[in-house]
Amino acid sequence: MSMTDNSGFLRGLLAPYKALTSRRTLTFELTKRDILGRYRGASFGLFWSLLSPFLMLLIYTFAFGFVFKSKWPHEVGGDHPYAIILYMGLIVHGFFSECLTRSPTLVTSNTNLVKRVVFPLEILPWPVMLSALFHVGMNLLVFAVLRLALEHTLCLSMLWLPVVFLPMLPLTLGVCWLFASFGVYLRDVSQITGVLSTAMLFVSSAMIPVNSLPSGYRVFFEINPLTFIIDQARVVALAGHVPDFAGLAMYGLAALVFMYVGYAWFMLTRRGFADVL
Repeated sequence: MSMTDNSGFLRGLLAPYKALTSRRTLTFELTKRDILGRYRGASFGLFWSLLSPFLMLLIYTFAFGFVFKSKWPHEVGGDHPYAIILYMGLIVHGFFSECLTRSPTLVTSNTNLVKRVVFPLEILPWPVMLSALFHVGMNLLVFAVLRLALEHTLCLSMLWLPVVFLPMLPLTLGVCWLFASFGVYLRDVSQITGVLSTAMLFVSSAMIPVNSLPSGYRVFFEINPLTFIIDQARVVALAGHVPDFAGLAMYGLAALVFMYVGYAWFMLTRRGFADVL
């Protein structure tokens, strides 16, 4: 392979990351606008980023802990309050769900940018994902406060949480690029993603441990890409253990492949965006 071929291959390999290199200023501004725009005009402003997850936690705790009296089996880590176990699963799902449900309108809600030939539409998923990561940080802060209040302790192994979340980032970007493209040509996709997001919540280990299910049902939970990350997040944040590095590496490799497929599809189909919109 010639030096020119090597250079072209390297550029292609790094292309999805332009948002963090040559476009980082634009990406940062779009991310900041996305975060602040969500709370613009609200009396509590950015404080809602902490208040919203806390209120959501109270609702889920009341519904599942008091009304349905749900219990987490002790043999699979149920020695913690149900609210804490549930909330960690909701944090992981909330991150992915936010990106998934917003992706179909990433292009269609920015038609003015589509008309600008020079605007890099491919960076649009990055601000959405980074904004979602900001809210993950707020959720984890609420989680830490809640655990201190209920159990009066925190695991030092919580510092591994960024490592646990890392493999899910390329997967999320790939999903965003795919559904952003689909959303241009098939407007009904935005209706499907809401249903898909709900299904991924209830068919995951967020609500129930997979090991407690009959073997015939486990496969549906295990193929859910959120289940492994939720389990690993609980391992480091609740059990106090190090994550499964081999499993995370394999997950990350598969996620990277999916990301490049999603990016390639987006770049291939973006040529027709202006004609459709």
